[in-house]
Amino acid sequence: MTRYAMALDQGTTSSRAILFTRDGNIAAIDQYEFPQHFPRPGWVEHDPVEIWESQLRAARGVLGKVRAQAGEGAAIGITNQRETTVV
Repeated sequence: MTRYAMALDQGTTSSRAILFTRDGNIAAIDQYEFPQHFPRPGWVEHDPVEIWESQLRAARGVLGKVRAQAGEGAAIGITNQRETTVV
């Protein structure tokens, strides 16, 4: 039975996951920061593995908070920082 919708929010300094019930209420929120790397003045870089690991941790975190399985999800929405490129 599908019970939840998950929103994954990939921000500039942290990854967040929010789990919503079928009626739109927030069931759980989890968020993890990841390091900022400054190779030169005025530059900021992120390690894509650190981003992935923090987002995965947040997604697993919200499921764990309500003791849900991934199969109980009906949808996932994703937002991200538009300026990010992995080359």
